[in-house]
Amino acid sequence: MEMDLLIHNVRVWDDKPLMDIGIKNGKIVAIEEGIDASATDAIDAEGRAVIPGMVEPHLHLEKAFLHRRMPPVFGTLEEAIRVTGILKGKQERKDVLERSRQVLDMAVMNGTVAVRAHPDVDLIQGLIGVETLLELQDEYKDLLDIQIVAFPQEGIIKSPGTTDLMEQAMGMGADVIGGCPYNELTWDDTKRHIDTVFEMAQKYDAPIDMHADFSDDAKDQRFASTAYIAQKAIETGYNGRVSLGHVTSLGSLEPEELKPIIDLLQQADISIVTLPATDLYLGGRNDTKNRRRGLTPVRSLYEAGVNVAYSSNNIRNAFTPFGKADMLVIGNMLAHAISFGTPVHQAAVLDMGTINAARSIGIGDNYGIAVGKQADLVILDTYQVADALLDIPARSWVIKRGKITVVTEHKCKIHRNGCCGQHDHADHVHAMETTAAAAK
Repeated sequence: MEMDLLIHNVRVWDDKPLMDIGIKNGKIVAIEEGIDASATDAIDAEGRAVIPGMVEPHLHLEKAFLHRRMPPVFGTLEEAIRVTGILKGKQERKDVLERSRQVLDMAVMNGTVAVRAHPDVDLIQGLIGVETLLELQDEYKDLLDIQIVAFPQEGIIKSPGTTDLMEQAMGMGADVIGGCPYNELTWDDTKRHIDTVFEMAQKYDAPIDMHADFSDDAKDQRFASTAYIAQKAIETGYNGRVSLGHVTSLGSLEPEELKPIIDLLQQADISIVTLPATDLYLGGRNDTKNRRRGLTPVRSLYEAGVNVAYSSNNIRNAFTPFGKADMLVIGNMLAHAISFGTPVHQAAVLDMGTINAARSIGIGDNYGIAVGKQADLVILDTYQVADALLDIPARSWVIKRGKITVVTEHKCKIHRNGCCGQHDHADHVHAMETTAAAAK
């Protein structure tokens, strides 16, 4: 069989020999030693490691790169909400597209092959986030897949007219029903918000992705809706079709309080997406000593078998003043924050940004490095898969549906004893030039 792309000498598994990967019609058709076949295109990985393409399950594009428009003074969540609300009211289509492209270009260069974007759908900015994403969805279709969430950031019950906008967004082509249940005035309204989200999701047969809560504790019931959401998912048969972002209040619970909620999450097969760049930055702001990390209890969820993923969330705005849409950077940060440093734990964090993240947005069945799966791959400039989070290496090649989309060339600039030909030598400093191989 003639291959479309043949990857030679790549490290798929650290405990096995180097492999070749054969790709045809966008699918992986062979993973073997020394594949003897012709191919339209070929890569010699020279022993470099390959991982599945990274997946960003929770990203806000239309609010990215606003950090210098109205710089925050205090850096608090309350200030971020206020500042962003003002800036949202001034959104312009061309500007939103340009800033969104900045994020997507970063993501592509850093090996991301799929994004679930959460544009605000509310009375402040209307549908501009959905409209621009629909354009970008087509523009970037050869580089990455974009899912669009109709996300009611400003609430539903307290903001009459929002459900009509969400309906319009779904009619335009949005893929997922979003929710922000804590942004209501009472617990009863929070429950009505959740009920409305499930009703709309059932109407459109769409998955659900909610910002479940964003708080350091669960004293206010509005920030303690996880159990209610899980029960609702079970009652409506939405097992495996719900993802929740942040869910930081669970980190404040004692083990005996947390266990029944985790049991419900397991039963409902709900994915939890932690957002460490934002949650670490904004969490624990009122603590005067032993400041809390402000994260969902990733270790407890992981040990219980809940599907945990992570994502960048915001890029350079009042909620998160840092970021470059690099999932390996976020994974390294998360590993530090949750004390996941053993080899097993580092591998688990890498899975959270790839396999688990894919599952959280419903693409897990066609994802991964195995025969028959879609060929969405990243070849890293490192020689052990286990070193991905340690080195945060350059993405030497990014492959989307069997097509090479990004190539990073490595040029040895400094060498004391001659170039060894390997790019992990301590005596070498390498300049890297990354280019997108596929035009949008």
